[in-house]
Amino acid sequence: MLDMHTICQRLELHEGLRLQPYYCTKGKQTIGIGRNLDDNPITEQERKVVGDWSHGITRCGALYLLQHDVEKVICALKRRIKFFNSLDDERQYALIDMAFNLGIKGLMNFKKMLFFMQLKDYGAAAAECLNSRYARETKTRALRIAELIRSGVFKL
Repeated sequence: MLDMHTICQRLELHEGLRLQPYYCTKGKQTIGIGRNLDDNPITEQERKVVGDWSHGITRCGALYLLQHDVEKVICALKRRIKFFNSLDDERQYALIDMAFNLGIKGLMNFKKMLFFMQLKDYGAAAAECLNSRYARETKTRALRIAELIRSGVFKL
């Protein structure tokens, strides 16, 4: 698996960094690097680090929250996708990125894509990734993730 620093850098590229609370395109209150506060509120432990988030957080606080979120996503992927550990690092990252953006439930709706990934038919899996509302809504991100699934190479 890729190291946490690389995963966080890539997610920041896709999600952006906002230190003040805002509402995302889905109307969810969000902060930092894609932390959906409505569905994933800040825990007491996290509050001790980031403080009163309602007035904004620091970059360090945003990265702290992101690392917690990534750890949760990876645990969920290992639990829900039996072949996750058999994927190479880059294709694992593709699923981490999609699950971070869509939620694990959203990712699990990509049944055909996941089926093809399990078969290691990465071209067909990439095509399924692009044949989705996710691809229409996130254009550049989805193109990058689909190419990563197809080629196994992350490109900026």
